[in-house]
Amino acid sequence: MVGSNTKLKITLLYILATTVLLIMVFPYLYMVLGSLAPWDQVDRKIIPTDLSLRSYEWLFSGGDGNLARPWLRAFFNSVFVTLASTILMLATAIMVGYALAKLKFRGRHVINNVILFQMFYPAIILLIPLFLIVKYFGMYDTYWAMIIPKAVNLWAIFMYTNFFRSLPDEIIEAAKIDGASQLKIIWKVVLPMSKSVTTIIFLFLFMERWVELLWDMLVVNSEKMLTLNVLLAQMFGPYGGYPGPMYAASVLLTLPILILFIIFSKNFKDGMQFVLK
Repeated sequence: MVGSNTKLKITLLYILATTVLLIMVFPYLYMVLGSLAPWDQVDRKIIPTDLSLRSYEWLFSGGDGNLARPWLRAFFNSVFVTLASTILMLATAIMVGYALAKLKFRGRHVINNVILFQMFYPAIILLIPLFLIVKYFGMYDTYWAMIIPKAVNLWAIFMYTNFFRSLPDEIIEAAKIDGASQLKIIWKVVLPMSKSVTTIIFLFLFMERWVELLWDMLVVNSEKMLTLNVLLAQMFGPYGGYPGPMYAASVLLTLPILILFIIFSKNFKDGMQFVLK
């Protein structure tokens, strides 16, 4: 009797898990099918009878008439800005995190407390001061305006600080005895030991920057500088009669994150073990 009850519970759990998974996956599946559906079937059939690349062709050609927009240029802008910002955030987080974790200097604890305080500080409050600084230095409507203000991420610094504290000091002391400088210790000794946590931080930073909308809308104006998510947001109303291309643009917006997750899935699982400790 106990065995049958256990099997029933397991069956119910599988049914519940499958139902939740389908609910989570359905919007993405609907989006992909909508981007591949013939235009006369978009939003009329959940599963189209035929598949077509017309929405993507129309998007890559820039559209037509008054609705023509530089979609490919916007995709390039998103990739360039996100990669540049993410690399800068990683570099600053690694160096600052290492300094706070392994170097002894006056004010280290104060800096660490300020970082912790800033993590809980509403970032939107600094939006106007940052925008005025960007205008003052002549960076408005440039790539610099989207990259430089996003070059530091306090969460990444916090994560690296905690991870570097868990590394044995003996390894670093041995590297110093061999004549390695602090920078060489960071890039040749410490960083190779933190591949898993670096993967986690990279993926989260990339995703956060990739979907950034408000800041990119504020600091750029010309069409050639728009990122894909900004262009998608601006064209939501005018493209109301073209749902297929809108779905195609949404797929393009989702694709890089999916590809990165597939590539780094193993390191992601290993890194999550440290994050959940």
